[in-house]
Amino acid sequence: MELRQLRYFLKAKELLNFTEAANSLHISQSTLSQQIKQLEEELKIPLFNRIGKRITLTEAGQLFSIYALQSINKANDGLQLLKDLNNLNTGKISIGVTYALRDIVTRTLIEFAPQYPKIQFEIVFGTSKELLEKLNHFELDVILTFEEIITENLFKYEALFTSPMTLVTSTQSDLKNRVSISLQEISELPLALPAKGYNTAQFINDAFIKKGLYPKIAIEINDIPTLLELVRSGNWYTILTQTTIKNEKGIYSIPIDGKNMIRTAMVISIKEAYEKKTVKAFLDTLRSLI
Repeated sequence: MELRQLRYFLKAKELLNFTEAANSLHISQSTLSQQIKQLEEELKIPLFNRIGKRITLTEAGQLFSIYALQSINKANDGLQLLKDLNNLNTGKISIGVTYALRDIVTRTLIEFAPQYPKIQFEIVFGTSKELLEKLNHFELDVILTFEEIITENLFKYEALFTSPMTLVTSTQSDLKNRVSISLQEISELPLALPAKGYNTAQFINDAFIKKGLYPKIAIEINDIPTLLELVRSGNWYTILTQTTIKNEKGIYSIPIDGKNMIRTAMVISIKEAYEKKTVKAFLDTLRSLI
């Protein structure tokens, strides 16, 4: 069994079309078909159902794909380890981040990048759910998000800092001089909130339910910058972590009463994956800026 065969198999699994998979891999279809056939003969079980020109995964193919992907990633980890041991300051760091933590990531990049000018960065913004999915498929090295509950055994969680939940208002609001506010009061205000899918949205919803409150949610939106523009208008209020609105102009935040109205910022990575030296250095720089 060769890594090349595993790569061919995984590409065919992804596209479910031998012709498209071969084109993507820049090889002939006959070569792809032959290599996958040899793999199936070695495993003594078919990985694909072949129905005319259509292919579908067999149950064995679905199960085997998990281990094939792990093998490919382990091989890549080994290659990265050798590069690091040889002090090759090249490569790519892929970081997933929720909007709330963009400030700390930006400051870390500004501090870190000049020290490693040959390193390429991929910064992906998304919801916690989207980023965890990408991490689980080895598309990201680490993600930075707010998370209080450890949900997956295969992930490694490291707490960075905490940030209070706040009511965000326009600087023209009559509430701007308040030092704190209750969920009961907030439930009576016109709210524009992050859309379902955001971890913050779930946190807010759970907090209201625990208090038996039914807030006036006028708008749900999946874009935080637009959400903040709506708040600046003075027509709506929102609820976000204090960290989210750091350095934002034209808005004011009021801490929400309650000992549980605190979020924990975390670094999440795959437990068994090799941690690149450059990723470790990036995270060390990030920690030094907190």
